[in-house]
Amino acid sequence: MFRPCIFKGLSPARCFSTSAQNSSKVAVLGAAGGIGQPLSLLLKASPLITRLSLFDIVNTPGVAADLSHIETAAQVTGHQGPEQLSDALEGCDVVLIPAGVPRKPGMTRDDLFNTNAGIVKNLCEAAAKTCPNAIIGVITNPVNSTVPIASEVFKAAGVYDWRKIVGVTTLDIVRSNTFVAEMKGLDVSATNVPVIGGHSGITIIPLLSQTTPSVSFSHDELGPLTERIQNAGTEVVNAKAGAGSATLSMAYAASRFCTSLLEAMNGKEGVVECAFVKSDLTEAPYFASPVLLGRNGVEKNLGLGTLSDYEKQLVESAMPELLGNIKKGEAFATS
Repeated sequence: MFRPCIFKGLSPARCFSTSAQNSSKVAVLGAAGGIGQPLSLLLKASPLITRLSLFDIVNTPGVAADLSHIETAAQVTGHQGPEQLSDALEGCDVVLIPAGVPRKPGMTRDDLFNTNAGIVKNLCEAAAKTCPNAIIGVITNPVNSTVPIASEVFKAAGVYDWRKIVGVTTLDIVRSNTFVAEMKGLDVSATNVPVIGGHSGITIIPLLSQTTPSVSFSHDELGPLTERIQNAGTEVVNAKAGAGSATLSMAYAASRFCTSLLEAMNGKEGVVECAFVKSDLTEAPYFASPVLLGRNGVEKNLGLGTLSDYEKQLVESAMPELLGNIKKGEAFATS
């Protein structure tokens, strides 16, 4: 049956056909939260997903019941509380983790560490036990620290595969594409700006010199645009004036990443997204860069390309903070 596509930019195959897709179970941990609810809605509409498992500590049955009324093929199950976490994770191919507390005005992502680090650790311990072969998409901030936590948990459980622990930094790319397209009058659906480094503040490094289609930026444009991309999360937090953080755009970005991942897992070739992963590209043991996705998660790290002098300086300036974030996450996980 023909149904109009609700996602701008998705191919007809994504919108209308499910017959050629493999069976995929995706779990959203934190599904009743500000990111989790819109993310779950977007995933419910995806023909790439046959089973959508929703978990949270409260309110999950209502979210699951609401989504289950939507006329798409994905079957929705709701799971609430620690005693139902293993049921939520059983048989999962992909686990997305947006669980945690959001930022408020005046807070940095690092301020969230003490609460969110424990949440991610507990959820990853359950995933390592119940679905050790699933690909884990870490959304919970601070991603620079929570991805190392997830990795250390899987190492401790003896089931670590660096290809399957992925920090979802897609929102930085989405924002960069939007801001550059607005500034240069480009078609935003055809604009792509790689973003490397980390996922907070100065560790977010947009490679504006590698923008597709190729455009140039004056010195007066380069600094303010870079700073806007780096501080875009704060822009939303302040605009919401205590009512939340970037929930809707993050849900869109996470859905985009999950769609790309599932397509690659189903055999589509040439699927590339930027992500925060285990890396040897720099002195940082984890680093965001373009990666080729495949059946097992990250198939290949595609590197950084040729950086401009300005971008090299950004990497150098970001490195101390990034290394500190990573070390903090590793120390927490092993303490």
